[in-house]
Amino acid sequence: MTADSTRFRDPRSAKHEYLDSIIVRCPGCARAARVVPAPGVDLGPDIPKMFLPRHLVCRACGFSRRWNGCHVLFSGGTAGPATDPYFGVPLWLQTDTRHGRLWAYDLAHLDLIRRYVQAPLRERAPWYETGRKMTLVARLPAWIKRAKNRDEILRAVRRLHASLADA
Repeated sequence: MTADSTRFRDPRSAKHEYLDSIIVRCPGCARAARVVPAPGVDLGPDIPKMFLPRHLVCRACGFSRRWNGCHVLFSGGTAGPATDPYFGVPLWLQTDTRHGRLWAYDLAHLDLIRRYVQAPLRERAPWYETGRKMTLVARLPAWIKRAKNRDEILRAVRRLHASLADA
């Protein structure tokens, strides 16, 4: 392990911070597509960024869809297939393990999980500095956090990286 992989400090991020570019399975051709914020739309400072209109775009087949809704539905748990919160389309970066389903919205989200899992020393974020008691890392399932599952989780992360390269 390198020096930077021996220690992980919780960056205090939340799930909604990884919604800028979600990699999904295209409903038209089943290849990798992206859900991105609609260009040139700004609803003002009062509207949270995650409620901006979104586009689902596939470069392989040209599939396109727009979301203008006001409800965002996050996937619950790791038992069933993970979907994006806007269109309900299955995420591209998901795979099954013996313990549950590992999934990520994009490569940055997957990299955060990889860095957390491979680090033998994991430092939690103090809740009193940000007001957030439960960060994304704190909400990871217990089977991902267990050191005895480290090798299996890292193999699953490598499979997900490889699946994106094949897309």
